[in-house]
Amino acid sequence: MTDTQGLIDDMYRLGDPIADTKAPTDVPIEQRWTQAKFDNKLVNPSNRRKLSVIIVGTGLAGASAAATMGEAGYNVKAFCYQDSPRRAHSIAAQGGINAAKNYNDDGDSTYRLFYDTVKGGDYRSRENNVYRLAEVSTNIIDQCVAQGVPFARDYGGLLDNRSFGGVQVARTFYARGQTGQQLLIGAYQAMERQVAAGSVKEYTRHEMLELIVVDGKARGIVARDMVTGEIETHVADVVVLASGGYGNVFFLSTNAMGCNVTATWRAHRKGAYFANPCYTQIHPTCIPVSGDHQSKLTLMSESLRNDGRIWVPKRKEDCDKDPRDIPEEDRDYYLERIYPAFGNLVPRDIASRQAKYMCDEGRGVGPMVGDFRRGVYLDFSDAISRMGEAAVKAKYGNLFDMYARITGEDPYKVPMRIYPAVHYTMGGLWVDYDLETSIPGLYAVGEANFSDHGANRLGASSLMQCLADGYFVLPNTIRNFLAEGPFEEISEDHPAVVEARQSVESRIDKLLSINGERSVDSFHKELGNIMWEYCGMERTDEGLRKAIDLIRSLREEFWRNVRVLGSANTLNQSLEKAGRVADFLELGELMCIDALHRRESCGGHFRAESQTEDGEALRHDDQFLYVGAWEFAGEASGGPGAPVLHKEDLVYKSIELKQRSYK
Repeated sequence: MTDTQGLIDDMYRLGDPIADTKAPTDVPIEQRWTQAKFDNKLVNPSNRRKLSVIIVGTGLAGASAAATMGEAGYNVKAFCYQDSPRRAHSIAAQGGINAAKNYNDDGDSTYRLFYDTVKGGDYRSRENNVYRLAEVSTNIIDQCVAQGVPFARDYGGLLDNRSFGGVQVARTFYARGQTGQQLLIGAYQAMERQVAAGSVKEYTRHEMLELIVVDGKARGIVARDMVTGEIETHVADVVVLASGGYGNVFFLSTNAMGCNVTATWRAHRKGAYFANPCYTQIHPTCIPVSGDHQSKLTLMSESLRNDGRIWVPKRKEDCDKDPRDIPEEDRDYYLERIYPAFGNLVPRDIASRQAKYMCDEGRGVGPMVGDFRRGVYLDFSDAISRMGEAAVKAKYGNLFDMYARITGEDPYKVPMRIYPAVHYTMGGLWVDYDLETSIPGLYAVGEANFSDHGANRLGASSLMQCLADGYFVLPNTIRNFLAEGPFEEISEDHPAVVEARQSVESRIDKLLSINGERSVDSFHKELGNIMWEYCGMERTDEGLRKAIDLIRSLREEFWRNVRVLGSANTLNQSLEKAGRVADFLELGELMCIDALHRRESCGGHFRAESQTEDGEALRHDDQFLYVGAWEFAGEASGGPGAPVLHKEDLVYKSIELKQRSYK
């Protein structure tokens, strides 16, 4: 870190540049993963039994990593805060998983998946990692079929595919609208096999609250038994974080209520760089908010955009009409009009912004929310006429049923209403080609890292990355670190372990002792309102500065006026939420600082000051062609000190940089 440039804009400091030095660069990109696997050190089977791995999170990335590492012979401890790994948020994924199999012979290939992913991310991802992801994707499908995952099949019995946003080929494998659930069951069963074999030990209802760092290396975690309240220390030779994303900083999101940032944020405070936190994804296909009473939003799979057509009335005065009474000539199929090449299958960031623009114009549909109607139609009438209701039901039936139960409307008869909502986060812990963070011995996989999606994730690529990281990438790269073992034994009375445990205990004591007047949820909801208003679908310099001030004031009030009920030594969900919201308050500020410093629009990060004449995102590759990796700079009065920005330059040699166009 360098202090020579001092505070920039009173917000942050510039540090030394960083780079990923792990990927082979002396061979073509098509050969780099093969070369890396050969170059990586090996650990012989007898030595694996002497080495231990902690994995935090048991969703698709964590469960697949635990299963694979356990199968290889390592001693694995797997932690989750749910009562079963099968309740990980991966279960909520609906539409599918990408793979460059080209079963339809429609022009797909590893390179095309690589190209689509980099372009979809608006040229803000790392080439080497993304090409590896595309290359490994084909193995994932074979792995899951062998596990018995019930992918949809065509009339002849072959695996079926459908399209997702941002691509013009059909490469998405799916199990109706339950793909995440079926994939998770496969990974869960593989992990449970290792639990039965004794190579994986499972800790349910445990939440990681601190990272243990010994001599600069990650050596364990401090976790709280969420049932008994007991604070436990667990040490190992290496730690893997597979704890998901941080979308719940917005309070209202499609994430499960328990999803949080605490595991990765605790690691960040111990020295792990946090990359691109401002890159959050707004999903265009969610059930609109219905009032102030809601605590989460419901996702409707993007796969619906294959056959459903999105439209709004052409005239404002038609917005309160029954959509079936609006004739075809009075409907604006705006995505098909603006983006004729991709139509309703434009990437998520573009579809989301266009839906917002339609509603801002006063042409939204559904009930009034504030001054506007926040909804657009997703209409299946053409598909039902073309395919028949039975065929639509076979492809999307459970999604239609879910919509009907939540809204009380029959989507077979009346068009669905949808509106964008926070869904996924492309930012996360900075990792190199080996998926190792800036703390040696600490790895991050799945949504917990930043590495593959740039400024916007294509649909069906989350499940692909999670299983690629867990089954195929991490087990091959972590060998480089573990081959240096055996490592020094760390006891529970080691000063670093004691310090980590005491910091957790003192934080819990502080939260319980404030005894203020406001509930945890009230703080979380206010933070979410700030984030959505000023760091949501559209950001401005003025708005982000206002948000930072508001968040700082809110955080100060939190630490003097929050009321946490109950005690520490028992089941206490109020305490759990308080710790998570405290971390969200710090993360929210960093997200706004990152969004403020990046004075360009790219992907899901849309700065109103940087757009083309027709309202599209305008990048500035001459100034911002880099990953923004943020270092925690310690405490200051009232919260974290000014963070340190380390830039990793992005180099494109296999793909030409150009402004995105889906027209």
